Amino acid sequence: MTTNTLHSSRFSQLYINRLGLWLFILSESVIFVALLFTRFYLLGVERAPEINQTIGLIITGLLLVSSLTAYRAEVHIAQGNRKAFMNNILATILLGIVFLIGVGIEWSEAFDHFPPGTLFGTVFFTMTGMHAFHVLTGLLLLGLLYLRGTQGAYSKNDYWGAEATIKYWHFVDIVWVFFYPALYLLS
Repeated sequence: MTTNTLHSSRFSQLYINRLGLWLFILSESVIFVALLFTRFYLLGVERAPEINQTIGLIITGLLLVSSLTAYRAEVHIAQGNRKAFMNNILATILLGIVFLIGVGIEWSEAFDHFPPGTLFGTVFFTMTGMHAFHVLTGLLLLGLLYLRGTQGAYSKNDYWGAEATIKYWHFVDIVWVFFYPALYLLS
């Protein structure tokens, strides 16, 4: 196999991988858009006045900062800086874990004010539950990324696994950018 054929084959595989990732993200977007439309169809712009605005703001900030650390990780591995890549992946994982803890705290309070049997409670727990499941999935992928990174799996010339995982993490963060105002700010 010649160098050009090998390069062309590798380029084609990367193109197919990226296309597959974007198709996956598009299909997942349908689920979240459906949840968002359901929220507005069932509740209009009403929200429960008892929702904890402070926790909502804090967990949103954590998730946005985690998107920054994920982005920095991708930039660092693209530049071949493994140590900075690993540190930023670890920071992203820690921020994601704290986000999930915050969601758990919010849920324990929400059960008292608007349990799942109420209309707002059903919408709230469905939307935040689906999002939390995707955050947990993202954390598992980031953990695998970190583990493989410790084994030297990525380099500045070959970091597709890191790129894909980080794009998924950004997707999960973007979903929350839409869910947060729909659940916490409208009234």
